[in-house]
Amino acid sequence: MIRILLAEDMHMVRGALVALLDLEDDLEVVAETERGDLVVPKALETGPDVAIIDIDLPGMDGLTAARLLKTELPQCRTLILTSLGRPGTLRRALEAQVSGFLLKDAPPKQLAEAVRGVAAGQRVIDPQLLLDAFDSGQNPLTLRETEVLRAAAGGAEAAEIAATLHLSVGTVRNYLTTIVTKLNARNRIDAIRLAEESGWLL
Repeated sequence: MIRILLAEDMHMVRGALVALLDLEDDLEVVAETERGDLVVPKALETGPDVAIIDIDLPGMDGLTAARLLKTELPQCRTLILTSLGRPGTLRRALEAQVSGFLLKDAPPKQLAEAVRGVAAGQRVIDPQLLLDAFDSGQNPLTLRETEVLRAAAGGAEAAEIAATLHLSVGTVRNYLTTIVTKLNARNRIDAIRLAEESGWLL
């Protein structure tokens, strides 16, 4: 029997996933949570073989939760679920050493097979997503540039970003100009759109 922890914040989706998994004779959902910061405590409490984690969770995002889970309970493998197959997100998932990465609109049978594969020690990733990730190239932005753009995406103006990141307003403006140039964007809004579509701002 493969023991599963399921982390999904949408109650209806979580209920549907539990129902689907419970139809399989060899799969058992032993814990559920709607928050990313509860993944590790629940896993330590119940000892699952596989954690199915939605990438967008309140409290802590799914990839951070997966990374912590690998440290705290290395024998538990992780399968990330997402509604958007952004290449940048997949690359970050691979860097976090997750065992699987699956789109939420995958056929139900594919989820069960992915759980079995992950439990058996395989890497289970949608092949088309993998190709898209390698085709799209690496994130050209530095960590600081990503922080600045993430703050701008949240609606912050240059002065607010400067105060938050302990930079001068001029430095923030220089970063934003560099970001627009690096991404071949038309302006700051276009740069945010391009970075979000590539999964670089999560």
